[in-house]
Amino acid sequence: MDKIWGGQRLKTLLNHDFSPLPNCGEAWLISGIEGYNSIVSNGFLADNELNELVEIYMDELVGETVFEKFGNEFPLLVKLLDANEWLSIQVHPNDEIAKARGLSGGKTEMWYIIHAEPDAQLITGFRERISKFELQQLIQQKRIQKVLNYESVQTGDVFYMPAGRIHSLGPGIVLAEIQQSSDTTYRIYDWDRVDENGQSRQLHLDEALDAIDFNSYAEYKTKYTLIPNKTSHLVHSPYFTTNLLSINRTIEKDFGYIDSFVVLLAVEGEVQIGDVTGVYSLRAGEAMLLPAVTERVVFKLISPKASILETFID
Repeated sequence: MDKIWGGQRLKTLLNHDFSPLPNCGEAWLISGIEGYNSIVSNGFLADNELNELVEIYMDELVGETVFEKFGNEFPLLVKLLDANEWLSIQVHPNDEIAKARGLSGGKTEMWYIIHAEPDAQLITGFRERISKFELQQLIQQKRIQKVLNYESVQTGDVFYMPAGRIHSLGPGIVLAEIQQSSDTTYRIYDWDRVDENGQSRQLHLDEALDAIDFNSYAEYKTKYTLIPNKTSHLVHSPYFTTNLLSINRTIEKDFGYIDSFVVLLAVEGEVQIGDVTGVYSLRAGEAMLLPAVTERVVFKLISPKASILETFID
């Protein structure tokens, strides 16, 4: 997707050829959103849409509990983002607000930093608690930046962004985003920029102010312990669980205990992934969907080392 703030790193860094997009800000790798359905790339199901497969294979694909809750709609959206400029300062609604507004659901997400230029920053939450009235005043005065929490980032950092948390992504960052299956974003401030036609993007102040969490928190960056060749736990939420698998040798994993599909998203290196159906390659910037019936999987290195995000619904 071409974005006013996007760049070319998904092409130059992750070898995705999205030309002729001049400002490729997003790549939706696994999506069941209407009009943006992921398409099977190979095998006897090639060219089928993801939600068609959910309808056909039901719990065998997504898991019994997941199918009971979400039906034929795939519940997650998995993206890559490349910020060449600041994204708008924004917020997403929670489930309750979204459904009251006729939307399918809210938008809680997490970010894993794949690449960060020196001095790259992002915004997450407030430095201290603020009232709705105070924030309204600062927005009108175009001084909202003074109350926001800025975080310096580097490769491997993780940020959990629950619905309601104000946030933005700064230039020089490429990341993986795991989120609820929603594309609802309320823009609060867009840095006074205009497009090539001199037009500003639409803001959604009233909707945003009703959705924002005005509290401040002691920690915004997610702490985790990296364990080579083992599962390193990153985020466990009601909406998704995401772990990191960092490997430097061939390993085998058993996913049979999980009553859910598993999304594998490579964020570094290249591996071969083998199960009873065959062997498939996965390189940085690519995602693979393992059906819920998948059990034992072998990860064999092609590059000297590799890092893979594994996401499911617990």
